Amino acid sequence: MSFSRITLLKSMFRIENFALRRCYSQNSVNLSDPAIQTYLKYLMLEHDKLNEKARKTAEEIRRIQEIKPIVSVLEQRINLYDSIESLKELNKRDGEDKDMKKMIKEEAEMYLKHIKEIDSDLKSILLEPCLTQGGVLLEVTAGAGGQEAMLFARELFDLYESYARYKDWEVDIASVEESDLGGVRKASMLVRGLGVPELMRMEAGVHRVQRIPTTEKSGRIHTSTVSVAILPQPTEIELDIPERDLSIETRRASGAGGQHVNTTDSAVRITHVPTGTVVDCQEGRSQIKNKQIALQKLRTLLLQKQQDDQSSKINSERKAQVGSSNRNEKIRTYNYPQDRVTEHREGACNVSSLKVFMEGGEHLEQLQESLLRHHRYQVLMAEITDFVNRAKADSAGNV
Repeated sequence: MSFSRITLLKSMFRIENFALRRCYSQNSVNLSDPAIQTYLKYLMLEHDKLNEKARKTAEEIRRIQEIKPIVSVLEQRINLYDSIESLKELNKRDGEDKDMKKMIKEEAEMYLKHIKEIDSDLKSILLEPCLTQGGVLLEVTAGAGGQEAMLFARELFDLYESYARYKDWEVDIASVEESDLGGVRKASMLVRGLGVPELMRMEAGVHRVQRIPTTEKSGRIHTSTVSVAILPQPTEIELDIPERDLSIETRRASGAGGQHVNTTDSAVRITHVPTGTVVDCQEGRSQIKNKQIALQKLRTLLLQKQQDDQSSKINSERKAQVGSSNRNEKIRTYNYPQDRVTEHREGACNVSSLKVFMEGGEHLEQLQESLLRHHRYQVLMAEITDFVNRAKADSAGNV
């Protein structure tokens, strides 16, 4: 370990009087905050210790990869400060001419400018969400508002399908219960890809729409609600279902008409005998594909049931989430008369063009990313608070 790094780290546990302040502006990290400085020093020390180990566990390798980008930027920061200190010593020497002092000043200003750029990169890295490869079961259910709620449920479902295509995610329509006017009572899809578990979690909750229905003669604004549930997909290893526990039936697809109705026995219904859970899939023309989708949906529902049975654990996890799967939580309002989407959670701004937003492209992506960064900020502050408290306790125990 270099001398400059030892100097930087040697006082990291002197934090008797630390108090974590409100050190952000619009979720920006204040790198001059003592608690954050100490936390960053700790990450550097942790990174060095892990790298010194000849044999590393899978968790240790994952941790190194997680903190390496932060440490790399911090090392650049240290080198720049070392260069500035060297220039200060050079400037103190007697006999230096004015031209030399001018050159020293210009070089120091260049280093300081570079430090500002490095600090900006560091803040971005600290708040960069960790996106994982995975999938979710997305369920859209019409709520209050009758046919108008069902029509908006269809629009919202189409929005998410378009968004998934925009993100190059894999999409499988699992079920669609259509209404007489072209809306949906309930619809679900399986979505898989990089960032799906984290980004789509932002959509869970109650979506409210305010607009004048096409069938309304009075011209009054009607308010309807649609609930969106996001359930994490398990892998086959995480939730293997014995074949003996399944009852599988095939039949002809049926519905209100259109492309999903065919004359072959492609529709699949699977019953999980031990729990009585039933799933259907008839959206595709292939019986094999429908069976695969139904099985994945069944695994997801059974996993959710297991998690719901562990209510205390789920409740504690939801406290750290932005937009849990609680369908009673109103997260967003779509106001058609004002052409505006209003996000009710912290960390995101409103969207002025509702029509563009409903196309399921960049606007939704930006909204989700801002919510996710706000969540990452909250997690980071919680980590720093926990670190400071543990360090205080250790210091008190050593006295």
